[in-house]
Amino acid sequence: MTYTMPKLREVEPVGPKTAILIAPGDLRASANAVCWAAQQDLERDTSAAMARLGWQIRRGHGEVESEFGPHGFIDSQARGREVFGGIHPDAPLIVAIGAWQYSQHVLMGLLRHRGPVLILAN
Repeated sequence: MTYTMPKLREVEPVGPKTAILIAPGDLRASANAVCWAAQQDLERDTSAAMARLGWQIRRGHGEVESEFGPHGFIDSQARGREVFGGIHPDAPLIVAIGAWQYSQHVLMGLLRHRGPVLILAN
């Protein structure tokens, strides 16, 4: 019996003056859907402020559909692992918290992240 080793993803470094934004959220899809508008406002303001400093923001993860509506939060530890798997460990990172959040969703990724981290909250 042979075992095939899984292929590791090669994550590309980000460009100069580019930061990756992530949004840890709630375990409850209903809360995430309700708070999504406030999170979007925070992210818009953050992008505008960073642009004035010559930086661009890339979101580290997309939106998800839930039974309560769409939202763009990291809503579980498993999702957090998945998201950090696609972020270069040296990339500048912005953790944007526009609503109630569960830090354990991103804790392991933050512990292993080597790049600078900015935490923003409304």
